[in-house]
Amino acid sequence: MRALVTGGAGFIGSTLVDRLLAEGHEVDVVDDLSSGSMANLADARANPDHRFNFHRLDIRDGALVELIERRKPEVVFHLAAQIDVRVSVSDPVHDAMINVIGSLHVLEGARRAGARKVVFASSGGTIYGAVADEDLPAKESHPQQPLSPYGITKKVVGDYLFAYRELHQLEFTALALANVYGPRQDPHGEAGVVAIFAGRLLRDEPCTIFGDGAQTRDYVFVDDVVDAFVRAAHKGDGLIINIGTGIETSVNELYATMARVAQVDRPAVSAEARPGELARSSLDASRAEMQLGWTPWTDLAAGSAAVLEFFRQRDAG
Repeated sequence: MRALVTGGAGFIGSTLVDRLLAEGHEVDVVDDLSSGSMANLADARANPDHRFNFHRLDIRDGALVELIERRKPEVVFHLAAQIDVRVSVSDPVHDAMINVIGSLHVLEGARRAGARKVVFASSGGTIYGAVADEDLPAKESHPQQPLSPYGITKKVVGDYLFAYRELHQLEFTALALANVYGPRQDPHGEAGVVAIFAGRLLRDEPCTIFGDGAQTRDYVFVDDVVDAFVRAAHKGDGLIINIGTGIETSVNELYATMARVAQVDRPAVSAEARPGELARSSLDASRAEMQLGWTPWTDLAAGSAAVLEFFRQRDAG
């Protein structure tokens, strides 16, 4: 398979690239390196047997359409995005230019290239908005009522995907991701707390928990997420599919788990709650099991150990 990955130098994207190359696929990566890193692609570039090409390009640039048309991928994995909810609130135009206009460039390129499918990284933590406690874990049938410009852009791109499928027979699967964590993680966004805790625990610095620490998230390991992307290349046509564990983990539980794995016996520092923070979040991934044959297999302790080891090796290097 010839694949093109936008955002392929990022945390999730580069892990996907490594998986695709390991399976013998030809891979083009598009990334402007605004948040991604060439270091994440070191393994991809080092192996002379890999059929790999890197293109430094902002997805807002119209040249992306011609690039995709020229490279003619069979499947486009679209992960490039502005991912910070707070940035989307403070500068919604900037957010929309990247997440909507950039995505339209991706879709137009895929259409012109005759691509078979686009697999899109959506956001299960934002597109459903405020989900009532009794509706957790959230299903795909839950109304999409996002409360941030970032969530709105993810919903809008989902609508465009549906339209391109109807108008141009460009197939799609949209994966609504929970809070993804793992090696190479950037300590931004809500799942970034795992990377933040890992770095501070290894440096023997105190970790801060905002509010009472009872707020919950659905933490899913990056290798499990990448497996869902690979499966979605051939399954789940025309669907939005949640990718999460369905397990709510509080910040207090997350810290306790990571501190235990890091062998640190020190309580976290409490700080004032951040305004507007979502109290609870989790995703029902039963559709993923049914349509993709996917279930998560990495528990939080094992995933935390992998993150801590990554940061330990990176700091040593």
